Amino acid sequence: MFDWIEASRDDMTGFMLEMLKVKAVNPDGGGKGEYERAMFMKKKLEDIGLDVTRHDVPDNRVPEGARANLTTILVGVNPERTLWFAAHLDTVPEGSRELWATDPYLPIVKDGKIFGRGSEDNGQAVCSTYFMLKALKELGVKPKMNLGLALVSDEESGSKYGVIPLLEKGIFKATDMTVVPDSGTPDGSQIEIAEKSILWLKIVTKGKQVHGSTPEKGLNARRVAMQLAIQLDDMLHSKYPAKDQLFDPPPSTFEPTKCEANVDNVNTVPGLDVQYFDCRILPRYPLNEVMKEIESVRLRLEKESGATIQIIPLQREENTNPTPMESPIVKTLKTALKELRGLDAKPIGIGGGTVGAFFRRKGMDTAVWSTIDDMAHQPNEYCKIKNIVDDAKVFAYLATA
Repeated sequence: MFDWIEASRDDMTGFMLEMLKVKAVNPDGGGKGEYERAMFMKKKLEDIGLDVTRHDVPDNRVPEGARANLTTILVGVNPERTLWFAAHLDTVPEGSRELWATDPYLPIVKDGKIFGRGSEDNGQAVCSTYFMLKALKELGVKPKMNLGLALVSDEESGSKYGVIPLLEKGIFKATDMTVVPDSGTPDGSQIEIAEKSILWLKIVTKGKQVHGSTPEKGLNARRVAMQLAIQLDDMLHSKYPAKDQLFDPPPSTFEPTKCEANVDNVNTVPGLDVQYFDCRILPRYPLNEVMKEIESVRLRLEKESGATIQIIPLQREENTNPTPMESPIVKTLKTALKELRGLDAKPIGIGGGTVGAFFRRKGMDTAVWSTIDDMAHQPNEYCKIKNIVDDAKVFAYLATA
């Protein structure tokens, strides 16, 4: 299997260049979604003799009216349990085009790397898992248990059109195990077994718009919004200071991020301000408790300022159950990395969100792992061809161990 995978290096490169030309930008990032890429992958999987099931989730924002998710299963020696590999098809937009050295949607190969939007996040995983399955099929190797591949939509925006409805449909069983190749390190020495809770907040502040020379006649929504951001930042860091060395980084994080445009000219006091917070919170802190503290700050400043303030959770994911360090999938992955790479892999927790959190909530032992340079969402995103090949070998080991 390893020789077959190594000999497929050029085929993997060609596959990536072909796939990455099929745009799959999430609608929340201004794109048309991942439907065309899903159809590309459906054909690729069927071409190697796999039966593919398509799971459409209605979404009237995309031309097709639905977001496509794909699952396929290669029957194993023990068909009672399935080892799933889950990768996502959607990407974020390219961001500032001037920061890219090349066209983000015309992938190129340079210095052993494939450059293009979605190459590392999550095209590398799609390619590695596909060629692992192709190796098993062409060599006639039967996995130890059922081997499943789930290619899901909407990971970049909360998975409400992706893995969440698939879990609700009962596609996955609590006794199944999952590998999610969507986070990692440059040498592959860390296995993610836990994620922080995620709380994304949209904060709408309403005051009264007036001329910039007569601010006393209005109420500056921007000033109140800045005061709120500072007060929230101070409160959250002081109330929730704990550190957990399992996680990287160890503390909770509370970051003011996006601000929407308010007025177009300098000499107008804005009457409306919209800003956002991205909070990644250690599982020990219940999100209900955090929201109560946030609400107290909102009410106090609303009373003091006279402004109307609305705080809307855009994403709220409570993650409380890490995968046990002694679970079969973690132990087997550690053995694979020791035998194939000489690594003593370390279980960790992360602040980033993956679909692994949703599988864990169902009770499935889940390991998030891959070999990446952490180029996700960055300009000039790339993945290393060597990582695609070597990760496919690790996945093949897991399938047959």
